[in-house]
Formats: sequence, C-alpha cells, structure tokens
Amino acid sequence: MKLSGNKILITGGASGIGLGLTQRFISEGNTVIICGRRESLLRSVAAQHPSVITRVCDLSNEADRLEMYHWIAKEHSDLNVLVNNAGIQNWMHPEDEEFFSKAKGEIVTNIEAPIHLTTLFQQLPSLNTIMNVTSGLSFVPFAKVPVYSATKAFFHSFTLSLRYLLQGKNIEVVEIIPPALNTDLGGPGLHDSAPPVSAFIEGIFEQLKAGKNELTFGFSEAMANGSQAELKTAFGRLNP
Repeated sequence: MKLSGNKILITGGASGIGLGLTQRFISEGNTVIICGRRESLLRSVAAQHPSVITRVCDLSNEADRLEMYHWIAKEHSDLNVLVNNAGIQNWMHPEDEEFFSKAKGEIVTNIEAPIHLTTLFQQLPSLNTIMNVTSGLSFVPFAKVPVYSATKAFFHSFTLSLRYLLQGKNIEVVEIIPPALNTDLGGPGLHDSAPPVSAFIEGIFEQLKAGKNELTFGFSEAMANGSQAELKTAFGRLNP
C-alpha cells in the first residue's frame, strides 16, 4: 500500500497499537479518522493531533457500526483504508462465573465487528486497502486468554481468505501481527515488560515500505514462521 495521501479509519485508534498507527499515519501525510467508545480519550488524541477526525462508536453494537459507516459514506466517501484494530482481551478461566459473558464480548468485538465493517466498507468505491490486526497468539495460544487467542486465530484465517477473495476487486489485505506489547490490553500492568509500541510501529512500517502484506515483529515473526515442532515448544513455554 502507499504510505501517504490516504484517508484511513482506525478502529480503537485512541490507545495502544491503534494510537501508534494513528500517530505514524498522520506523520506520513495521511488523513486519519479514529473511533472508540470513550469520548474523553478521543478528545485527548484530537487535542494532541488537531488533524485527526474522531467518531464515538461502540463497535460491540451493530447499530453503532451501521451509523458510523453511513456517516463515513456521506461525509468521507473518499476513505480508502480500513484498519480493523479494536480488540478486547480477558484473562480468565472456564470456571469463572462470568466466563461466558466475557467470551461473548470478545467474540463480538474481535470477530463480529471487523467482519461486519469489512462487508460494509468494501462497498465504498474508493476502498483499496484493509488492514487487520491479529496477534502472534493466532499461531500458538496463551491459555490464560483462551477466547482472545481463539478469536485471533479465527481472524488470521479469515484474513488469509479475505486476501484471496478480494483480489478481483483490487483491494489489498494487510495483516498486522503484533506480539505482546507494552499496552493496557487485558488490564494495566500486565504487559509492562513487553516491547514498546513505538518499536513495533517502526518495524512494521519498514515492512510496509518493502511491500509486504504480513507484518510481524519479534515473537510474532517467530510464530508466523515456526514449524509445528517450534509452535509446540512455544506453547509449552507460554503455558508451563
């Protein structure tokens, strides 16, 4: 994909990886729209980056997703890049009382929402790129986040099929495959020892410049290219 002159929607673009992508795409000369549930967080990003366009949207709500699409189709019909970044992660066990309700939330946000947005936004004549954020856990699960790991495995598989199916429409499908990074995903403090988002963003943009459509970093690079034996070993290390 070209790195400048785009109009880009980034879901969950006000924090974590989404914020890193927002800042980098702005610096590369793109127009960026971000959406999220928390208006205060969106305003904070807009205060730091006045060019960013914000939209409050609860992606777990189908009506909100539809309203956002129709708003963009009307007000920003030249949007050409969709970044399905938003996701939630719960550290939990099947014996937990709220396991099923939390699982449903992850499935809606991590699977249903990006699939719905994909079906909506490919109707825009200008759309030429879809970027899906999966995970190194797509290849080997971390058992403490069992449903999150499974949703990312699903999303990885879906992304491979989507890339093949959209060839005829000349829509490029890029998969961003992060490892654990120093964000609040799953809860504050859980990933404090992980690599910074800034290093990850720098790494994947170098790959974008090289024309790659599967963007990895550190652990996720090893997992994406690992043999079955290596993945089995990695599972044992993640889940001692």
